Amino acid sequence: MNTEDIKGFFASPEQLDMADYLTLEYYLECVGDIEMALAHFCSEQSTAQWRRVGFDEDFRPLYGAKVIGLTVEGELPGLSYPVKHAEAGPVHACRVTIAHPYRNFGPKLPNLITAVCGEGTFFTPGVPVVKLLDIGFPEPYLNAFEGPRFGIEGIRDLLQAYDRPIFFGVVKPNIGLKPSCFADIAYESWLGGLDIAKDDEMLADVEWSTLEERSRELGVARLQAEKETGVPKIYLANVTDEVDRLIQQHDMAVRNGANALLINALPVGLSGVRMLAKHTKVPLIGHFPFIASFSRMEKYGVHSRVMTKLQRLAGLDSVIMPGFGNRMMTPEEEVILNIRECLQDFGHIRRSLPVPGGSDSALTLDTVYRKVGSVDFGFVPGRGVFGHPGGPKAGARSIRQAWEAIEQGVSIESYAEGRPELKQMVEGACR
Repeated sequence: MNTEDIKGFFASPEQLDMADYLTLEYYLECVGDIEMALAHFCSEQSTAQWRRVGFDEDFRPLYGAKVIGLTVEGELPGLSYPVKHAEAGPVHACRVTIAHPYRNFGPKLPNLITAVCGEGTFFTPGVPVVKLLDIGFPEPYLNAFEGPRFGIEGIRDLLQAYDRPIFFGVVKPNIGLKPSCFADIAYESWLGGLDIAKDDEMLADVEWSTLEERSRELGVARLQAEKETGVPKIYLANVTDEVDRLIQQHDMAVRNGANALLINALPVGLSGVRMLAKHTKVPLIGHFPFIASFSRMEKYGVHSRVMTKLQRLAGLDSVIMPGFGNRMMTPEEEVILNIRECLQDFGHIRRSLPVPGGSDSALTLDTVYRKVGSVDFGFVPGRGVFGHPGGPKAGARSIRQAWEAIEQGVSIESYAEGRPELKQMVEGACR
């Protein structure tokens, strides 16, 4: 690639109609000549060979990805990770903004992902270390997507729950319970004040707890809990399965009484999620398996906020994500970025309910609330409800009592006096 060839992969935003482009933010470590490496990077993820031999043509103006912003952060003593590569020369850390014409792939999530973090991106000569940090979508591209059918407002309407967080609970033990026992435990948690009792993301349609039987048992228990409490409840059934079974699993679970569905979005694939979101008549809630495997490394892979944004685009009404605290090994600023991706303006796409989770209980609710900065989040304890010494009903009550303390502006410790469910949690934490 010569000097003139390189120029074809650089532009200013003013030279382009940005309504025709996605904007991609990358952290890159370039070996040798930076501009040469970046030209290869754009070429490999878009046009590659941009003309035929013997023809006077150039596909780069319409189809080439282009660098529109570059910050060289400095020279490094070597690569951050020991990636084998053929190029020689100094290593530079770069922040790069690339305009990628979406005419190359259209409003199709598998093709989008192939372009922006596929072979061309991660196997570019001269760029051994890559992390996709963010994707910006112009309004014309967003208009091709339906997004969430319910979103935050729809979930609140179903539950008649306003001006407070939505209280989930992951039924525990998550593996091994017969459906009848599972239903008994969920029922108690609903009576105690949970809005949503959910299958664990690990709980599949298995011989000892088929989705058919489990959703039937939980459907009956949910209706009984609604009758006794006088308020709506949700049973969140995990329908994660092979893609060709998703519609069947959806229809059966909903018919049996599941009024929201859980799906492990990345293992299933975002295209499968989008298909199910178009089909479903109940909220669709995503869980985060597989995300940490490519997002946790600081300077390599794909930032989790990208996957949160894509999950919202695919149609998830709520996104469960790694939450605050050491248990989830996720920096606080990253958790907050993911929460914002669910809540911020995104064209016509409805807001998704963010659910940051990980070892939560009545004792962490105030911290999560203050870090989120609003009531628009889901709170999802597991053992914090189902491991409560007084049982699931008491565990759920402790969560609602903790919220009452927050609403009244008093400490959980003082509010726990005379409230044994919360008191047990406070005393347990002090031992």
